[in-house]
Amino acid sequence: MKKTHSFHIPVMGIGFTIDTPLKVAQYGMDSVISLVDDILLEKLRKMYSEKFEVPYQEITDKIDDFRAKRITSYLNLISDLAEKKFEALKSLTSKTSDDILAYINMLPNNSELKAEYKKLTEKEFNFTEIKRWASKNLVMGSIDVNIMTKVDKDNYKDKEQLPTEYNDAHAALRGFANSKLSSAVVLSAGMNPRLYSYMAQFNDFFPDKNGQFAKRIILKVSDYRSALIQGKFLAKKGLWVSEYRIESGLNCGGHAFATDGYLLGPVLSEFKTNRKALQETIQQVLFQELENLGKTIPEADLTFEVTAQGGVGTEEEHTFLIEEYDLDSVGWGSPFLLVPEATTVDDRTLQKLVKAKEKDLYLSDISPLGIPFNNLKDNTKDLEKQVNIDKNRPGSACPKKFVALNKEFKETGICTASREYQHLKIKALDEKGLDPESYKKELNKIVVKSCTCVGLGTSALLAYGLDTKVEGEGVSVCPGPNMAYYSKVMSLANMTDHIYGRANMVSRPDRPNLFIKELGIYMDFLKNKFEEAKVNMNKKEEKYLKTFTTNMKAGVTYYQELFNGVKDSFQDIKSSVLNELEKTEAVLNQMQLDIQNLAVKL
Repeated sequence: MKKTHSFHIPVMGIGFTIDTPLKVAQYGMDSVISLVDDILLEKLRKMYSEKFEVPYQEITDKIDDFRAKRITSYLNLISDLAEKKFEALKSLTSKTSDDILAYINMLPNNSELKAEYKKLTEKEFNFTEIKRWASKNLVMGSIDVNIMTKVDKDNYKDKEQLPTEYNDAHAALRGFANSKLSSAVVLSAGMNPRLYSYMAQFNDFFPDKNGQFAKRIILKVSDYRSALIQGKFLAKKGLWVSEYRIESGLNCGGHAFATDGYLLGPVLSEFKTNRKALQETIQQVLFQELENLGKTIPEADLTFEVTAQGGVGTEEEHTFLIEEYDLDSVGWGSPFLLVPEATTVDDRTLQKLVKAKEKDLYLSDISPLGIPFNNLKDNTKDLEKQVNIDKNRPGSACPKKFVALNKEFKETGICTASREYQHLKIKALDEKGLDPESYKKELNKIVVKSCTCVGLGTSALLAYGLDTKVEGEGVSVCPGPNMAYYSKVMSLANMTDHIYGRANMVSRPDRPNLFIKELGIYMDFLKNKFEEAKVNMNKKEEKYLKTFTTNMKAGVTYYQELFNGVKDSFQDIKSSVLNELEKTEAVLNQMQLDIQNLAVKL
């Protein structure tokens, strides 16, 4: 089915897109809900049930399988409410005529729907005819969900470990699978073989004879090899990936899954070149497995979409990505944090984001998952963390325990941002007898961790005036570097006009091209890795650095050919981009020599 829009709104944090579909699905826009925090989902279900006068019965943590049931109930409610808003829009009463006009106005300029509507209304506004047309042609946006596959904590009842299907990610998957949604689950943060195998227990993920799915799988990846490996693994379970969502390793918000120097442009090019081969290879594996399982084999070839996200900021970049790499959609994340009509951000955080510049947006070590994390300086959760450090009581009370995954001190797992873990870790550090400088360095590695699984959801509670007694009022926020170039709160119409080139919401003329920005972030990342390795480089680090620089050089060469070859895009920045690429190539050449010289001393 052809998409209404050529963009989608990715998952952002835990709470920032928690109810985005209820705000934008009626306009045909796809968006993604995080399923990390079932406690937050339950609070919002209660709030929306009261607001829309829907019967509500609390699902307490005393109920068996409460996590999955909370998720199913919340998704069903959002589905019902979004569907109701969409049906009201199509019903075309005097109350909803503005909504249908908003739907049409926000479509891309080249939209067939837009052209048809214009033709239909150019002579007169016939309510009956337009209502019939709207009912037949307008499409609601997809209400997708996101599961971080590695956030799959074991769970216990009466000190007894529960079966694997009660693990956090497994329960979240079950919650989605049992919901009435006909949409997609976005699997992110790497491969979880147990979770992937578990998916095969739900019939909705299998195709019918027409190749249609009640529930689809979207795989978020940073490179082609990962897509091939994970796609084949799922196919061996009888599961088809309906979309490969390629995300820039570093030029994005949230957790940053840096590749080994593979840049977005070359990765997209590899997908474009190998798209048919990927489809044929995986389909062959899938159809064989469907036959083995006695499942329905589609009568025609299956298809998948290829989309991308990470640092896109102008209509020119958006259109270029779609046309150059045959993409089906482009994800726009961070700028939507400044659109209250689309995302849920408390006022204090919203103003911090409005004022944020490059120096305020950085790649941090605060995530308890041990993965680089895009952070906003002086966010209220980090300020709260510092207060605890100053009191000589570092760490969080850890009220939700969603990332209590570290088993260093406890078999049931502890979060590395928790007070319990940091107390034990500092106690062990004290016994090492390190010199003051080394001690301070190691101590900082411990106390830098922040309680993001709470902080990333609290903004929604504050925005809606809900109780934060358990969570506290500290907010974590994780915008990508692109946030620096937007400096005002925007309407949904403002944002879509910006995406489609009808307006310009970028506040500064010095915003770098998305490919060059990503290249610069990767160069900083590489330099930091090299500085760390200088102290005591081993063979493994040497291999990593050599591979990284080789891939980066190949990426620079690719961009040189790309920008030299483009005829209709990026003409105003072409010379400066090529100059930047030449400088970067020289730095990489020198770095290769430095790595080689350091390796000789091993």
